[in-house]
Amino acid sequence: MTSEPAAPHVWLVPTPVGNLGDITVRAVEVLRGCGAVACEDTRRTGALLTHLGISKPLVRLDAHTMHRAAQVLEQHPRLAYVSDAGTPGISDPGAELVQAAVAADVPVEVLPGATAFVPALVLSGLPNARFTFEGFLPRSGRARKERLAAIAARSETTVLYESPHRLGDTLSDLAAACGEGRAASVTRELSKRFEETRRGPLSELAIHFARGVRGEIVVVVAGREAGQTLAGEEVPDHPALARTWAGEGRSAREIRELLIAQGLRKNDAYALALQVTQTR
Repeated sequence: MTSEPAAPHVWLVPTPVGNLGDITVRAVEVLRGCGAVACEDTRRTGALLTHLGISKPLVRLDAHTMHRAAQVLEQHPRLAYVSDAGTPGISDPGAELVQAAVAADVPVEVLPGATAFVPALVLSGLPNARFTFEGFLPRSGRARKERLAAIAARSETTVLYESPHRLGDTLSDLAAACGEGRAASVTRELSKRFEETRRGPLSELAIHFARGVRGEIVVVVAGREAGQTLAGEEVPDHPALARTWAGEGRSAREIRELLIAQGLRKNDAYALALQVTQTR
């Protein structure tokens, strides 16, 4: 591939999450022109390369062998890296390879291409101007509880991945943390024959998927609405707070912003701020 530099180079190449037709022309060109392909599963990647009519040396470089990244770069200086599906480095190995290449002063390119969470986010119909990508949640313990609480509290949409056999439990945990009526969606088998997106309150989704499903899964959860109280959370006494701030000599504008930060709706905060400042 004459357009690529002869010097050492690393490419992170997205591969289809389902439909093999989603491979890009540039991805095929890079896979044809590289010296070797590193991957999570040599059998799976070998089948993809055979489908594309490409023959390259394959090197296993997954979560268990990524500590060999620097050594692999020495052996194969013009290296393409693919995960089993989607973009490497996004809830898949790959970030460590980038770090090793940067440390060795080897140029790195990440090709645009397939990923699961972006289509699922758009399909959810939920606000997507701002969102947080959580990847996979911890399976248990304090770390899981803290992540669930963070999802419940944030105002922007949250996107996360989950395995089929843990989906029902995760939806139930999300319903308990966020409230049963919090809007959400579950997308599975993106770009495949049995692709499905189901939207609804977390409680209904938890019931529907309680028995588990097959396929790769993306869960999208709406953000917390202003003024929504979560389980176990004390409700602020907004009038008392407003009177206290007014007694401190704060302006109506300052009080309004403080009330909004406490979860009060904008219109209600504005009316209360005016009330307490006018009656001082």
